[in-house]
Amino acid sequence: MLTIRKRDASGEAAENGEHRPRVAVREEGGVLGCAFSGVWTTRTVAAVDADMRKIEQRSGAKQLMLDLSRIEKMDTAGAWLIDRLASAFEKKGVEVHLQGQSEVASILLGAVGDAVRREPESSPSGPPNIILRALELVGRRVYEMRDDFFASMNILGATIRGAQMKLGRGHAVNPAAIFNQIDRMGVGAIPVVTLMSAIVGAIVAQQGAYQLSYFGANIFVVDLVGVLILRELGVLMTAIMLAGRSGSAITAEIGSMKMREEVDALKVIGLNPIGVLVFPRLVALVIGLPCLTIIANFAALAGGIVAAWLYSDIPPAAFIDRLRVAIDLSTIFAGLIKAPFMALIIGIIASVEGMKVGGSAESLGLHVTASVVKSIFIVIILDGLFAMFYAAIGF
Repeated sequence: MLTIRKRDASGEAAENGEHRPRVAVREEGGVLGCAFSGVWTTRTVAAVDADMRKIEQRSGAKQLMLDLSRIEKMDTAGAWLIDRLASAFEKKGVEVHLQGQSEVASILLGAVGDAVRREPESSPSGPPNIILRALELVGRRVYEMRDDFFASMNILGATIRGAQMKLGRGHAVNPAAIFNQIDRMGVGAIPVVTLMSAIVGAIVAQQGAYQLSYFGANIFVVDLVGVLILRELGVLMTAIMLAGRSGSAITAEIGSMKMREEVDALKVIGLNPIGVLVFPRLVALVIGLPCLTIIANFAALAGGIVAAWLYSDIPPAAFIDRLRVAIDLSTIFAGLIKAPFMALIIGIIASVEGMKVGGSAESLGLHVTASVVKSIFIVIILDGLFAMFYAAIGF
């Protein structure tokens, strides 16, 4: 609460009984004068509230003169009481003049007066039409995308610069944290990625064999499985699985720390939250996703071999011989090149959403969901951009 004071000769605040608030009233020639003195604070103004209300009831005055020169101490409660008196006479059409107020007293009275006299904003006659609501929603989403982009670039730039474990100095890397995250995000994901990829490879081979059998071109199911898995589906399905499994975990971990103010505690002790929390996870994703993609490719090809053997009577040896003709190194690298970029996208989006978590469990759930949805969406868009880029350069 803002307070103004005047000191007496001894330098102490005048707050004893001799300086309680007083109002001296005089009326002469249609001019009503009120001289205020003493201490006008929250603890003392109750003593003069009744007197102030009696003055407000007076009528017949053409001008109201308020003298504040002898007020020794005043806070917003005292300013509100004086402004209430002035406002009551203004409503009667009486001219109100203030004199003797200090600069700080003028600020107090002005602030209180603005709050008291502020008219409520007129509410619209009804909700905006659907077009305005749609445009507003689009505008809000654009601003959210801008904020997310800046936050992502901040995290990416800080990661490229180095670990920055300590704020502003050093590039210390914690290998234990990186290997721990590789174990959790990479090694721990091998069973589910292998199983999923094998099933997808078998489905692609089965559907391809069923359609190609009409043309007597069963052997080309090998080309279909090899090119589709190695160039597109292997890395894409692995990235989607990692976005749902590891991206959500990153958002939940960082978001929980944000809720418990552990991120602020890291800053207090001089550590960089990005270097401590985000950097090891990003490095682990960039290392783990290409390795998981290689495992997923082998698992999908194994599933395709089994399905081709069962549905097209193509033995594994013939499948492998045909695979050598159908693919080359460019086919393999076309998929592996995408993996680090997808890993960065998953990690950055998950970290940004984790840093945006508020103080409630509802906020944590919303941002975990947003992390997974945004990661999968951007990963699929990136895969399409890579496909167009490869087609443009003939790769």
